[in-house]
Order: sequence, then C-alpha cells, then structure tokens
Amino acid sequence: MNKNTLLFLFLIMIFIISCNSKDNKTDYKEVVYRAVHQKDTAILVININEKRFFGRYEILYHQIGKDSGDVRGDIKGDTLRGDFHYISNGGSWKRIPLAFLKKDDKLISGNGVIGTYMSLPCFIQGTLNYNDPKFVFEEIKK
Repeated sequence: MNKNTLLFLFLIMIFIISCNSKDNKTDYKEVVYRAVHQKDTAILVININEKRFFGRYEILYHQIGKDSGDVRGDIKGDTLRGDFHYISNGGSWKRIPLAFLKKDDKLISGNGVIGTYMSLPCFIQGTLNYNDPKFVFEEIKK
C-alpha cells in the first residue's frame, strides 16, 4: 500500500468514528424546573435526552445562603438518578446522590440513607423513597 491509500483509509476511519459518537449535544432538550418548600426555593436547569441528563442545580435557603453546583446522571424509565456536585453555602465542595421521580410533568425529589460505594456517594439499597419529598419541581415554560 502506498501512502495515499493509507491516508485515505485513516481519514475514513476518523469519519466513521466521529459519526458514531454516543451523545450528540443536539439530542438534548433544556428544561427549567422550580420548586418551593416553605421559604426555600430550588431551581433545576437540565439538559435531558432519553438516557442522560446534566445541568445546574441551586437551592436558595431563605436568609441563610445557597447550595449551587452541577448535576448529572442517567434516566431509567421515569427515574432520574445521578449526583449533585456543589459548593455548600459558599464553603467547600460536596457531592451527594440525587434522584427524581417523573410523575404528571413534575419531578419529585427522592430521599434516603446516603452511603459510599467505590468512594462515590449513593443511596443505600432499599432506602430511596419519594414519600414526603422536600421539593416537588414544576416545569417553567419559557
């Protein structure tokens, strides 16, 4: 094989690989949610497709401060599960698990006992529930 043939094959391989990328950013839809609990407000801006989500999450605590950071995770059926990596009230970085149940065009925040698995925070199996949620998010239409 000569150099031109090798170069041509190399370019074809790059083209094929680039066309088969897993997540195309244009497949995502941006959705804005807001929830209010007593005097606290949470804002969730996520980019979502059929399998994954990522975005920003901010919890504004009335007259205390806020938790602000990034969310990301996977979607299985009507459940969004991932993590929230944030700065707590302007302090240090923290990472906690996150779960939402999608029901009637709302996102219900889940709660449970938090543990770690392979140095990553997660809900201990069997403890995650959506009873008595702190936040129930409603979509904000643009």
